[in-house]
Amino acid sequence: MTTARPSAAAFASTGDMQAKTVSFDEIGKGLYAYTAEGDPNSGIIIGDDGCMVVDAQATPLMAEDVIARVRSVTDKPIRYVLLTHYHAVRVLGAAAYEGATIIASTGTRNLIVERGEQDKASEIGRFPRLFRGEGSIPAGLTWPHVTFDKSMSVWLGRREVKLMHLGRGHTAGDIVAYVPDENTVFSGDLVEYHSACYCGDGHFKDWQKTLDAVEMLGARALVPGRGAALAKPAQVGEAIALTRDFLTRLYGAAERAVAKGATLKEAMAMVREAMDTRFASFAIYEHCLPFNVSRAYDEARGIEHPVIWTAERDREMWAALQG
Repeated sequence: MTTARPSAAAFASTGDMQAKTVSFDEIGKGLYAYTAEGDPNSGIIIGDDGCMVVDAQATPLMAEDVIARVRSVTDKPIRYVLLTHYHAVRVLGAAAYEGATIIASTGTRNLIVERGEQDKASEIGRFPRLFRGEGSIPAGLTWPHVTFDKSMSVWLGRREVKLMHLGRGHTAGDIVAYVPDENTVFSGDLVEYHSACYCGDGHFKDWQKTLDAVEMLGARALVPGRGAALAKPAQVGEAIALTRDFLTRLYGAAERAVAKGATLKEAMAMVREAMDTRFASFAIYEHCLPFNVSRAYDEARGIEHPVIWTAERDREMWAALQG
C-alpha cells in the first residue's frame, strides 16, 4: 500500500517557502554543526590558528549567517572552505569567505567543468527558498583553489583535518572531512539523517561501498549533509543504516523494474511501493523521488555516467513522473 500524496505536486521544492529554524550545535571541542531542519548543513572546524568551513551554503547572503555563527564562538580567521561535492546549494556561497582557500576533490572540479553551469540553473529553479539572495552570487561558477585525488591533510595549527575521497556515491567526487582528535566526520551528502538522499547524480552500487568506508572510520560523532547533528556513536550508526536502507530499497525496486521490462513511469510506482511507507515523511522526499527514480532506472539499465540535469530536463521529467 503506497502513501497518499497530492495529485498535483508543486515542482520540486517551489512550494516549500517556509523558513527553517537554524541550529548551531557544538559536537566536539572546536567542532560545530550548522543545521536547519533538513536544509543543507555546514560544518565548522576550529584549530589553533584558524578555521575550516565545510560546505559554503547556496548564496553569499546565506553564507553570512554561517560566518556570524562562527564569529559567535571564535575570532580566528576562516582559512579554508571545503566543498564536499559540486552541487550549487553547497558551493555558490563561497564568495562570502573572503581570503579563504577553497578545497575540493579532483572529481568535483571535473564535474564543475562538465556540468556546473547546467547544475546551477537546474538547482536555482528547483529550490527558490534555498537561493535567498541569489543576486549576491558572483557571475560564473565557484572554482576550487586546491584539489586532490584521494586524500590530503590540512593542519589548523596542531589540529589535523583529514580530507578523503572514499569512493563515488552522491556524486563522483564526494569527500569527507575527518578530525582524528575528536573522532568526528563531516560526511556531506554521503550520509543523511531523516532526510531523503538525493540520488540524481549518484552511483548506487559504489555508494554502498563508500558507506562501508565511512562506517569503518568508527566515528564518535558525524555531521550529515542534511538532518540533525549526530553527537553519539549510536546516532551515527542509525544514520548510516537509514542511508543504506534508502539506497537499497530505491535501487532494488529500479532493478526489478528494469528486469521486468517496465517503463520509467512503472518503475516510479514500484519504487513508491518499496519506499513510501518507510520514507515519505523524510525531508525533501517528494522533491527527490523523480530524480532518484530516473537515475536508478538509468544505472540499472547500464548507464554508468549520470545524465546531466538541465532546467528543461527537470521540468519534463517532473511532468512525466510527478506532475
